[in-house]
Amino acid sequence: MTFSELLDRLGGFGPFQFRHLCLIGLPALGLANHILLQIFTATTPDHHCLPPPNASAGPWVLPTDLDGKAERCLRFVYLPNASLPNGTQGATEPCLDGWAYGINTRYSIVSEWDLVCDSYKLKELAQSSFMAGVLIGGLVFGNLSDRFGRKIILSWSYLLLAASGCCTAFSPTFLTYLILRFLSGSSISGIILSSVILVVEWVPTQLRAILSTYVGYCYTIGQFILPGLAYIIPQWRWLQFTVSVPFFIAFLWSWWIAESVRWMVLSGRSSKVLKILRRMAAFNGKKEEGEKLSLEELKLNLQTEISLAKAKYSVVDLLRTPVIRRITFCLALAWFSTGFAYYSLAMSVEDFGVNIYILQIIFGGIDIPAKFITILSMSYMGRHTTEAASLLLAGGAILALIFVPSDLQTLRTVLAVFGKGCLSSSFSCLFLYTSELYPTVIRQTGLGINNLWTRMGSMLAPMVKTLAEVQPFIPNVIYGVFALVGGSAALFLPETLNHPLPETIEDIENWFQQAKEPERELEVDKISQRVPLQPCDPGRLPS
Repeated sequence: MTFSELLDRLGGFGPFQFRHLCLIGLPALGLANHILLQIFTATTPDHHCLPPPNASAGPWVLPTDLDGKAERCLRFVYLPNASLPNGTQGATEPCLDGWAYGINTRYSIVSEWDLVCDSYKLKELAQSSFMAGVLIGGLVFGNLSDRFGRKIILSWSYLLLAASGCCTAFSPTFLTYLILRFLSGSSISGIILSSVILVVEWVPTQLRAILSTYVGYCYTIGQFILPGLAYIIPQWRWLQFTVSVPFFIAFLWSWWIAESVRWMVLSGRSSKVLKILRRMAAFNGKKEEGEKLSLEELKLNLQTEISLAKAKYSVVDLLRTPVIRRITFCLALAWFSTGFAYYSLAMSVEDFGVNIYILQIIFGGIDIPAKFITILSMSYMGRHTTEAASLLLAGGAILALIFVPSDLQTLRTVLAVFGKGCLSSSFSCLFLYTSELYPTVIRQTGLGINNLWTRMGSMLAPMVKTLAEVQPFIPNVIYGVFALVGGSAALFLPETLNHPLPETIEDIENWFQQAKEPERELEVDKISQRVPLQPCDPGRLPS
């Protein structure tokens, strides 16, 4: 009997599992508030140069560009006793005395630390710093959870996010802000990794496919909360503080979350596992079944899973055989391009000239039908087709933005929303597809490595955006091409629909060989049907 069968015996998906999922899902609603926070805390308000301190008290004339708009980063050189220049003539200089910002604009980190003009790259650096924290956190908290347990790492990640987020609201300098945002990103990795494992391990097998998207839907719903909070709280420090405080509450109730059974058994805590399972059975109305369960029976039931978990495998095994190398290489391209392109759109809300509150709600709302369509597509068309199509369509939408004029904001917005929906579909498909492609013995390692690839893509996305100063279309070319490359790589992956999960590396190798045999047999049949024409003897022709 496997652990999944044991769960069915002790109540399946009962009140215990429902409470467990609620305790994990409610904090996940606030993850979007931190991941997408800079859409609102780092908005770039209208600004122009301050006049020199020795300028006259008269009206200050601003230089204009070729379109007749006031320059944001230049001012006229002040010359005493000289007449005021007109809008396009006269010597100009950078904003040497700072900037003046619009009165009716949000108070953001951009206006507080003057992250405009030559310093605008620092704004993108702030988001990259956060994503770098997510990347490093995946490495650090993944190893720590193997040593100390999933539950305790989840609890302390909640505390770290609450503390670092609240301290960010009181950052005295931009450097302090960067460091604290890095720590916030690190804690989010600990939350996501532990949450996914604890959700999947405590639900029956037949519900894993549906509930594997549970945390993702909580994140999607959380995207609707952020615009409302940002609209009510225009001051970035108070907004930062508001989205961070709830995680202190999550830290307190996380102690009621059940620990991973497999981790406890491997750590020699079988007696504690027995107590938890009996408590679960009582909570699910199966107290008598729980009392019948003995320690010896528990160890016997989990023997197969324990033996697989104790096997020594490493990252090197992801490249050990030709088939695994092919899977690892193609998945790496798909994961990287998905994270790279997704955050290029998700963090560019203010670039489309639409109200950022409304557009963020639309961006969040597209994820709901996108994930639903993904589930249907994966169930009927297969994982292979779904993943390739979602990335290829996203790449096409991003590249199409290059050819749409900036004054056609509605069309640009539609393309961006469509592209983000496709990339959301890619994310949903990749989590399940990767789990089905890698055998059990290296499944967790494969998921961890590919998670690093997508975090690396999300970290580089804001930096590529700065290339727009060379040519405005360059970032979209890079984002779109990588999405197309990732979709093309997915075409070389096998289909896993209705196929049993492989347990060992040998299983996946045999699977590939069996998949090739029907193709070879078909080729042999075609060759055998090609009967060569023989030369005809005229004497044997019928008279």
